[in-house]
Amino acid sequence: MWVRLMSDGSRLTVGRAVDWSFAGTVGAWLTRPGPASTDYTRIQAIDELAVAARKAEGPVREVTRMGGDAPVAEARIVDRPGWIRAASDSMRVMTGGADTPANAITGRVTGAQTGAVLAFISSGILGQYDPFAEGDDGGLLLLVYPNVIAVERQLRVSPSDFRLWVCLHEVTHRVQFTANPWLAQHMSQALGVLTSDGADDVTQVVARLADFVKKRRAGGMQGPSDSGILGFMRAVQSEPQQAALDQLLVLGTLLEGHADHVMDAVGPAVVPSVQTIRNRFDQRRQRKQPPLQRLLRALLGVDAKLSQYTRGKKFVDHVVERVGMDRFNAVWTSADTLPLPHEIEDPQRWIDRVL
Repeated sequence: MWVRLMSDGSRLTVGRAVDWSFAGTVGAWLTRPGPASTDYTRIQAIDELAVAARKAEGPVREVTRMGGDAPVAEARIVDRPGWIRAASDSMRVMTGGADTPANAITGRVTGAQTGAVLAFISSGILGQYDPFAEGDDGGLLLLVYPNVIAVERQLRVSPSDFRLWVCLHEVTHRVQFTANPWLAQHMSQALGVLTSDGADDVTQVVARLADFVKKRRAGGMQGPSDSGILGFMRAVQSEPQQAALDQLLVLGTLLEGHADHVMDAVGPAVVPSVQTIRNRFDQRRQRKQPPLQRLLRALLGVDAKLSQYTRGKKFVDHVVERVGMDRFNAVWTSADTLPLPHEIEDPQRWIDRVL
């Protein structure tokens, strides 16, 4: 949901068959209700999240050494249907979708499918920064207050501390993009390749798919990007598309790991119970899911996303510990200084190459 224009100014066409308005409506209808809360609790959470988003900006800029004196934009605090509508609108703009698809029946069918997926995701997402949405800083920070309330109750942690801790992560994403505007263009170019029509004929695709199945049976998968849904995606992609997928995976791993590092680096002076929150949150991430949940998570790439947090944080933690944050920030110089896929697992190789 981060990209809407390609490097040549043209819009993606993959979303023109989707009735995005219907997707938002269906998703809002299907989403589960948030946790039971009094009006007082809801209003308090909304107000406190808005304050926490502003309060997080200073510590994030201090830890990351980025952001300077740029103005602080307000976050938008939403419920689950509000997030679904914002997400469907963002996807419509990103994919070049029309307000009314050419084929009304197809648009409704694909819209219903998309809405169902958004409904599933909506109950788990705590926040999101979209650098291409219409916001004061060229982007928009969304915080989903019912999910924040639900998780802080599950973890049995201080609501004020947890809300600020969540905001530290999402505000870090805002700082990443506002301090380094080229990141969005880099993502645009990679997504443009990834969603373009492949030039390979069917026999080449089938051959790659057969090779994927053969390697999987032989136990030859190397990592998270070689197995599961990501491995299947790579099996049917052309070489340029595989390279673009690698770029997006590495960038996502870096962005999420960097944000997780910042969440913890602010320390107890800002979030007194930061260590307790981190320990309980990690335990929650690792808990077993029912079979249907596991299937949906695999199909939607949720588990791959969680792997990004863990692997990315290890990379950032290692580099910052070795060279400090100022020298780590060389990673944001250009696409050439981003870590390569093998460097995420071996940070010293990135240090040797870039620094």
